[in-house]
Amino acid sequence: MSNSRVSFPVFLMVICSMMSITGGPRANADNPLVFISSFASGEEGAIHAYRLDNHKLTPMRTTTDVEHPFFLALSPDDRFLYSIHAASFGGKAEEQVAAYRIVDDEGTLELLNRQSTRGTASCYLDVDATGKSVVVANYSTGNIASLPVNSDGSLGETATFVQHTGSSVNPQRQNGPNAHCIVVSPDNRFVFAADLGIDKLMCYRLDAETSKLSPNRQPYVRMPPGAGPRHLTFHPNGEHVYVINELANSVTHFDYDTEQGLLFERDTISTLPEDFDGESYCADLKITPNGRFLYGTNRGHDSIAAYAIDEQGRLTLLEIIASGGKGPQNLAITSDGSLLLCANMPGNNVALFRINPADGLITQPVPPLEITSPSCIMLR
Repeated sequence: MSNSRVSFPVFLMVICSMMSITGGPRANADNPLVFISSFASGEEGAIHAYRLDNHKLTPMRTTTDVEHPFFLALSPDDRFLYSIHAASFGGKAEEQVAAYRIVDDEGTLELLNRQSTRGTASCYLDVDATGKSVVVANYSTGNIASLPVNSDGSLGETATFVQHTGSSVNPQRQNGPNAHCIVVSPDNRFVFAADLGIDKLMCYRLDAETSKLSPNRQPYVRMPPGAGPRHLTFHPNGEHVYVINELANSVTHFDYDTEQGLLFERDTISTLPEDFDGESYCADLKITPNGRFLYGTNRGHDSIAAYAIDEQGRLTLLEIIASGGKGPQNLAITSDGSLLLCANMPGNNVALFRINPADGLITQPVPPLEITSPSCIMLR
């Protein structure tokens, strides 16, 4: 989120998680299909499909029957794409999740249906490992919902709706709940939602057959006051969770109890240089598939912080480099861990960085791709 406002904080978010695929049309892993959402209204709001080849993104297809598609998620069988759809993002009317069938390997999308998110400023989606449930976080209304997925990939009506309550110490940004992220655990038994407005990670149990959520034994984890947790991600080994804190400009590391879905806080590390005294807000974080490196974004400082991850899951800062544009919003990493893609949303571009497999340092091999308000990158 930035601190600029319309009727709510205009936040610049996200990413999309990449899941292992077991079926459906699939591109060569060396030349993946890349979906990028343009966060805008009217025909400028779109989902663009590109082919990534040799550090170059080649346009394939554009879908324009979607407005303010802030976040995207892919089904585990690679056949369906889900997107936020909002005629008036963050307004009074409930927004929607749009379900699309991926028609071909060029990224042609067929709209199946849309269902209400039960909230506004809908900002994050995830799909469970069975492909039977979609979960959504709504920032402005501070709530979450789960929706069942039909056999044809379309969405059913809400299975679970949960309204978060409370506030925290920052009166400008934390006077009520602001659910900013919702992620299904790797074992598909739990769901975690980061709520920036109340400084909590909310913890739920998932019934994959019914798509219903219920409070976990540990119903929430408190974050440091004023942290503003935004996004979270699991380490590939499933034993650690990392949360990027938008307001505190930091990353917090948790150990994860897979049996009971419990989180145990271990340490926190800054995303900014020690001598920086300007205004900046974190956005997204991603981990390389081999679990060795983590990257997080700073909007304001307009940079990417790179970290090494040791065997205990602890982070060590490697470098902080320019993001290649203004307001780095979302990150994605290719399945071989060789490239990092960064959506600079207000900068209207997507920058590509080569990842050195030996030390995790990144370099920008080509000029950024120019694109309107890129908010989410999803690799297929």
